[in-house]
Amino acid sequence: MKRLIQATSLTTFLLLYSGCSNVIDSLSTTTAPKVNQSAPTVNYSSIKSLPDMTSIGFEWQKLDDPRVVGYNFYRTEISKGEKTLKLISKIDSRHATHYVDKGLEPKTKYAYQISSVLSDGTESPTTEAYIAETLPRIKPVAFAQAVSNLPKKVKLLWEPHPDQRVNYYRVEKYNDTLNEWIYLATVNQRLSAEYLDTGLSNSSKHKYRVKAFTFDDVESAPTKVLEAVTKPAPKSVTGLKASNNIPKKIFLTWSASPTNDVVQYEIHRSNYESFGYKKIETVNSNVLEYTDDLKEDGLKYYYKIIAIDKDGLDSTSDLKPVKGESLGKPTKPNLSQASIQGGVAVLNWSSTPRAVSYTVIKKTKQNFFQYKTTKFENISGTSFQDSDIVSGIDYKYSIQAIDEFGIASESSNEVSLVRK
Repeated sequence: MKRLIQATSLTTFLLLYSGCSNVIDSLSTTTAPKVNQSAPTVNYSSIKSLPDMTSIGFEWQKLDDPRVVGYNFYRTEISKGEKTLKLISKIDSRHATHYVDKGLEPKTKYAYQISSVLSDGTESPTTEAYIAETLPRIKPVAFAQAVSNLPKKVKLLWEPHPDQRVNYYRVEKYNDTLNEWIYLATVNQRLSAEYLDTGLSNSSKHKYRVKAFTFDDVESAPTKVLEAVTKPAPKSVTGLKASNNIPKKIFLTWSASPTNDVVQYEIHRSNYESFGYKKIETVNSNVLEYTDDLKEDGLKYYYKIIAIDKDGLDSTSDLKPVKGESLGKPTKPNLSQASIQGGVAVLNWSSTPRAVSYTVIKKTKQNFFQYKTTKFENISGTSFQDSDIVSGIDYKYSIQAIDEFGIASESSNEVSLVRK
């Protein structure tokens, strides 16, 4: 094994870092070993080491003395100023010549001492302190960015790490509620270079950072904080109007959304002002009107127009709706006078707004259960005389107003007449 770090005495190293002359004397093990001064000691000059980021491998020349049954490894962390040697491993064979110390901190100096262990449980004096240092962490990801203005998502991009020891990346996101960075996702493979954070709210701001991890799960420092904002929803239409004077239809008009990439408008309708809206039609963005064919008079509905952009984002539905109504029936007339004069039925009624003509409905009693209905249409005035009546027969009369669109009002009050 290639020796990468020059061995030196623990005393010399600690003197350089502490300025104390008796540091080696103050070092102590956590348990007092039974030292056999006659036991053979590992040849210090044969010790070699090979560091990694979180481990250091050791090699030494084995001892041939048959009394030796293994070796003890002691360690202290110099970078923290530790002064206590700790037994970190017992190697149960004198033929062993290699050991790997794992779980270390990157770029950290450690001091090691080795003793041989005899069959009676005693051990030799330790070697002089052997100083070894772990390798530094891998460098952070060199370039990374967060892409803004995407619909309900943020795209993270980074430059693949050049270090072939990198196994995967970890994406972290800042949680504003907890005020801390939390795990978001793992992106496997060193050459992978992007991540999509989806399901986000419109116009929301997010913070991220990316760390690279080695095959031994050693992490790099994070990238700089990456910030991005999701795409805003399109702005709502303005000037929505709904008609109330068209028979069997409601006509809607509106002004276009000021958002440039709107591609469609959805028309939503409800019987109620505050809930129950359903989409009834979709039109292209160059269409700013819609006719709702209803087939009935006097129907009332509430409407909202939702703008849809090219990414499928919709404008807020929290809008004040507009009420529309198909043209209702004319007001029914009031049949104010009905009498038999000289064998003629004479009728008079009040005029009705919107009426362009009237219809007189005559019902002639046929028997106990049935009446025959006759209509006299296109009457321009507000009076009517019916001479076709027979003595002793029961007649019933009512009036309907008819507007310019042919919409008939409800029938007026009904009057019964009998010729004597």
